[in-house]
Amino acid sequence: MRPEQPARILRSHAHLQAAHPTWTWRLPTPAPEEILALAHPPALLQRLGHGPDLDEDTPYFPGIREHACRAAGAALKAAQLAQSGEKAFSLMRPPGHHATRTQAMGFCYLNSIAIAALHVAAAGAKVAVWDFDAHHGNGTEDILRGRPGLFFASVHQYPGYPGTGTASAGNIANFPVAPHTPREQHLAVLARSWETVQAFQPDLVLVSAGFDAYVGDPITQMSLETADFAELGHWLRQGGRPAAAILEGGYSADLPQLIDAFLSAWNLEP
Repeated sequence: MRPEQPARILRSHAHLQAAHPTWTWRLPTPAPEEILALAHPPALLQRLGHGPDLDEDTPYFPGIREHACRAAGAALKAAQLAQSGEKAFSLMRPPGHHATRTQAMGFCYLNSIAIAALHVAAAGAKVAVWDFDAHHGNGTEDILRGRPGLFFASVHQYPGYPGTGTASAGNIANFPVAPHTPREQHLAVLARSWETVQAFQPDLVLVSAGFDAYVGDPITQMSLETADFAELGHWLRQGGRPAAAILEGGYSADLPQLIDAFLSAWNLEP
């Protein structure tokens, strides 16, 4: 069974709604095609609308194009809310950070966080994308590389899928972490990556919040515990900058608790 399933969102939503009844929930609307076009050409958008499968990890499903457009719309709304002073988290699937400008791959069809970053940057704001998913955000790097006013930092397992993210240059900062690295060392690398984001002095931080660096995740070999995701949320709160987070990976049965730890430490309570 593919690990990227609707149950990821259904279970997480049920847990968060029960645990935090005062939180505000919003339903997303699809991202307009003219905004999607900031990151992807029309040919990719057309390709998502029909079979065959895009690759073995990224199958065609009826309606997947519409789902991906709604996920991108949720990222846009989260960014808008963050700019207005709210803390916002997009609990949507499919994830997006592997989708390059021209190719859907790795469970990802459209790169929601890159679309939101480009849209905000087009209005003149400086935007940093901080990606702590266990897999390198190769698609986000591909789309944002060399773009003025944009910065991308990724901490990820290497060796590991998709086999990229070993070099840093210009507005791209990569922090590969070996499989089975002790959690204290992994957290220290995450701290260094967060320092690069802060040094960029962005007007908005967008977080590719993947929870598959968890020690219990079935498709990675990493060592973070629930408390470490809370620490990441704590850093985001301490940073004091407008920020929005978008769900990427995370395939453990503990995903709802991991998201809760991150969001609670970030302090999404009104």
